[in-house]
Amino acid sequence: MGSTSDWETMHHAAKVLDQLGVAHETKVVSAHRTPQRLYDYATGAAKRGLKVVIAGAGGAAHLPGMAASMTHLPVLGVPVESKALKGMDSLLSIAQMPGGIPVGTLAIGKAGAINAGLLAAAILAISDEALSERLQAWRAAQTDGVATDPE
Repeated sequence: MGSTSDWETMHHAAKVLDQLGVAHETKVVSAHRTPQRLYDYATGAAKRGLKVVIAGAGGAAHLPGMAASMTHLPVLGVPVESKALKGMDSLLSIAQMPGGIPVGTLAIGKAGAINAGLLAAAILAISDEALSERLQAWRAAQTDGVATDPE
């Protein structure tokens, strides 16, 4: 995430990954304030065994795009809601990447973070049958948890 304040949103992705038994790490890596840290993190991600990167950022939200420009791994961008523009600035910064540098862009805020965790798990589940089964069970439990009656 771009700053510690983004954890309020991004912890939802970590929670989903925990629930699904997916090993992950969380780091503060700012595209603007810690560019060398971003470079080192993104260029070394695959060598360290990472398979997917979830990058959450608010405001100008350059973190997901910059990370994607420095790794061949899939990068999922979560727009963090900003005070000034309610996350629309973040969403557009992440979604409007130039051709050739893809970033899978999720919804603004909590929903986007949850879905980023689920999408990362789905990507990993392509080659991990046990994770695929856990993901299917998670989704079945979500379906089963929907009430039939409004009361």
